[in-house]
Amino acid sequence: MLLKKITALTLAGFMTLGAVASFAQDAFVAPTTPEAAVAAREVLMKSNGATLKAAGALTGAEASAAMQTLLDNFTNMAAVFPEGSITGDSKASPAIWQDWAGFTAIIDTGKAAATAGLAAAETGDATAYGAALKAIGATCGTCHEQYRLK
Repeated sequence: MLLKKITALTLAGFMTLGAVASFAQDAFVAPTTPEAAVAAREVLMKSNGATLKAAGALTGAEASAAMQTLLDNFTNMAAVFPEGSITGDSKASPAIWQDWAGFTAIIDTGKAAATAGLAAAETGDATAYGAALKAIGATCGTCHEQYRLK
């Protein structure tokens, strides 16, 4: 019974990762309205969360795909936070735009960690891959602590 649960959870994780990877591979189009920006960043953040959750158990091409998804997401992240896009259910803090340099520095940190993680995944360096995942998780936590409304 436990093996069936583990198998089902693993399969669900791979399916989620596949859906997330296909989202990240689509051509990114910057949102043009505040509502679209909020929706786009919710998708991006959920993509990051699902990818990070599944990525620890991945190796080979799947690990590379996960890191590529994270790298794509960090590359596009600033574009989903245009000024004036606090609307509806947005959890973005006004501090983002008051400290844009600090906000984008955190994004750059995530991008650098994802770049390192992609290189590690492609070479099969499990230690460096794990370190990159931890760095990305810490980056997300730092950003949410400073720039996300509670």
